[in-house]
Amino acid sequence: MLYHILYNYLSEFFTPLNVFQYITFRAGGAILTSLIITFLIAPYIIRTLKKYKISQTVRDDGPAAHKLKSGTTTMGGIIIIISLLVSTILWARLDNIFIIWLTAATIFFGLIGFSDDYLKLIKKDPKGLSARKKLVFQSIFAAFVIIYLFFHPTNVHFATTIEIPYLKNIFIEMSYFYFIIVFFVIVGSSNAVNLTDGQDGLAIGNIVIVAMALALFAYLIGNFKIAHYLKVPYINGAGEISVFLMALFGSGLGFLWYNAYPAEIFMGDTGSLSLGALLGLAAVFIKQELILVILGGVFVAEALSVMIQVSVYKRTKKRFFRMAPLHHHFELGGISEIKVTIRFWIIGIILAILAVSSLKLR
Repeated sequence: MLYHILYNYLSEFFTPLNVFQYITFRAGGAILTSLIITFLIAPYIIRTLKKYKISQTVRDDGPAAHKLKSGTTTMGGIIIIISLLVSTILWARLDNIFIIWLTAATIFFGLIGFSDDYLKLIKKDPKGLSARKKLVFQSIFAAFVIIYLFFHPTNVHFATTIEIPYLKNIFIEMSYFYFIIVFFVIVGSSNAVNLTDGQDGLAIGNIVIVAMALALFAYLIGNFKIAHYLKVPYINGAGEISVFLMALFGSGLGFLWYNAYPAEIFMGDTGSLSLGALLGLAAVFIKQELILVILGGVFVAEALSVMIQVSVYKRTKKRFFRMAPLHHHFELGGISEIKVTIRFWIIGIILAILAVSSLKLR
């Protein structure tokens, strides 16, 4: 909004407003705005949710320390989504197709998560929205993205290819199989983040790390000269994605203030399902699907631990891990929740550094 009003219409009368044309300036503004909005609305939303006793229930078979979390306010994803969308509307170019898609994904996946939280916490349905229904709704959105990419690829020259990280100009043509990969990146990322959201600050801390790294990729890939120098596919308009991701960074950082141990509020499915989908969608739009696997290695490991646990238990009736997702395995092994969370953050930072280093190694 600010770009369209201050730059398009008023900059010719007041030249300092030309600064709004720069993505870096607007990305910085998006961080601060979303951070401030989060700090302003979070106390009110937390009080309101507490008033209506919208609180977390804890599994009986989990770590003993987690039983103390029972009654902690949840559905905090509302805070993140509000601050993210308001900041995006203010600072991003609203005529950018990527911003439109990311905004739509925020709302759509947010509603899926909200429906689940609403059924569990307000309607007191312990099953909530069934896993099958969640998958159906997630798949519907992913299908629309696939249809869009089929008719309007982000980069015509690399429409159905996968770029191999760390190698220069190595692309594998996937043909129609590429769209299956798109499906798994979006839906898989959404569910992987959801599974990771089981400790205070764990999921949102890693979301912030991945968002910041992806924002850097988006900015560089959206700049023709830099993309050519770094040997990555140039995608027109992709730089604007960095504004959105920096708004997510600010929102996530602000939410972490309240979600850090001991958490005052959890994000719930309202937040985790939508934020995971956003990371996957952003990676697809900038053609960094494999980089997301590295960047989001913590989320990947959490999801794989659940898949392994279920698969092994069905075959042997024995558990491969003490408990899944993976963070609970380490907790039951005697490592404190805080230490597990911080170590997973450290791993996330290391993975981000490794992912970003791929730009120079091509």
